[in-house]
Amino acid sequence: MATKSEIEDILKNIPDPEIGVSLFDLGLIYHIDIDAKSKKVEILMTLTTIGCPLFEQIAGPIREAVGKLKGVKTVEVLLTFEPPWKPDMMSAEAKMQLGF
Repeated sequence: MATKSEIEDILKNIPDPEIGVSLFDLGLIYHIDIDAKSKKVEILMTLTTIGCPLFEQIAGPIREAVGKLKGVKTVEVLLTFEPPWKPDMMSAEAKMQLGF
């Protein structure tokens, strides 16, 4: 079964379609749950704004890439706005890329 580290590595290579910085480095990924028995991965994430219409454009590549990992049968991407995303959730690398 895939590991959390393997999933994080994938998420570090999926850019936000508008910003161009990885979803992981933006701090949009809140939680990764791996159920080895059902071979299911759940990823809880947020978006930079509540009105952002790009969830499916973001969730699709996540499902596709994580779904290719050994032992993964199902990938579910869940959306939350609790807590709301803030720029201080970004990694130091993302802040440098975006001039923060």
